[in-house]
Amino acid sequence: MQLPVMPPVAPMLAKAVGEVPPGMAYEAKWDGFRAVIFRDGDEVVIGSRNSKPLTRYFPEVVDAALSNLPARCVVDGEIIIVTDNRLDFDALLQRIHPAASRVELLARQTPASFVAFDLLAVADLNLMEQPFRRRRQELVTALAAAEAPVYLAPATDDVEQARQWFVDFEGAGLDGVMAKSPDGVYQPGKRAMFKIKHERTADCVVAGFRWHKSGPVVGSLLLGLYDDSGILHQVGVSASFPMAVRQDLVALLAPYRLTSQQAQTHPWSEFEQPREDGESVRVPGAASRWNSGRDLSWQPLVPELVAEVAYDHMQGNRFRHTAGFRRWRSDRQPDSCTFAQLEHPLTMGLERIIPGVV
Repeated sequence: MQLPVMPPVAPMLAKAVGEVPPGMAYEAKWDGFRAVIFRDGDEVVIGSRNSKPLTRYFPEVVDAALSNLPARCVVDGEIIIVTDNRLDFDALLQRIHPAASRVELLARQTPASFVAFDLLAVADLNLMEQPFRRRRQELVTALAAAEAPVYLAPATDDVEQARQWFVDFEGAGLDGVMAKSPDGVYQPGKRAMFKIKHERTADCVVAGFRWHKSGPVVGSLLLGLYDDSGILHQVGVSASFPMAVRQDLVALLAPYRLTSQQAQTHPWSEFEQPREDGESVRVPGAASRWNSGRDLSWQPLVPELVAEVAYDHMQGNRFRHTAGFRRWRSDRQPDSCTFAQLEHPLTMGLERIIPGVV
């Protein structure tokens, strides 16, 4: 492979801001796997956000790149899976599997698409030092004949339209809007863009915690919500506490910690060890496809504490990202912390954003 921009390239990142800023170029914020595709003739490499190759996990994206991208190019975008006209991140996670036979099966059962939103190189031309408005023009030209499952990300320079997108697109599983400087060059690994994401709050049961990797202080709180049948599901974690707060949490949680014998009555005790069938009732301890060596052990608590947390959006029955701790809610009963309190954006079909998406 001989390209003017060679792998690996760390994708340009974004920093969060509270509202859609004026005077920018705007796109949807896709909820998928960030991917930089390098194509040189018959050779294709798919790089990820952490620069580790995704190529083997998405053979159908490799085929799509060979059919739809210029013969020599480097394209930044997002790998997505669409289910029932919405983005399906759960299905995407299933694609990271060590067995080649499983990868091939899932490529047929849940094929992925690629949404392109930046062009880093084409032919012998390195575009990384060019302003985004030029890169966007070159990308539109490069993908003029592209067909499913490769799509050009919709874009606008109208701030009012972008603000409407922020409201409308959430119902299709997107989690916000991106804003880019039209004059900005491509800066690998730098937070040179802006992301505007939704934020809501929910009252959750704190039913466990994990120790911090640095020592005997609390690393994260395990959050739960009850369904209509009274089953407590783990819906996410709250972390990113200052070290002093982590130390204080040890004393605060101490009266609620369960012994090994007491833990047998915990709502999540049946699934304390990792298991393949733990999907119907989401609990902590499931193995990570991203880091199989990661310590996911946890300490059970009497499910009596209630915390208000901030979250951006739900993915199925869990928070898509780490929830931000806001305050303790001593005025709330644990059994009042149900899924019913969560907001459900109006559903919007993804085909209204990208016509013909499958």
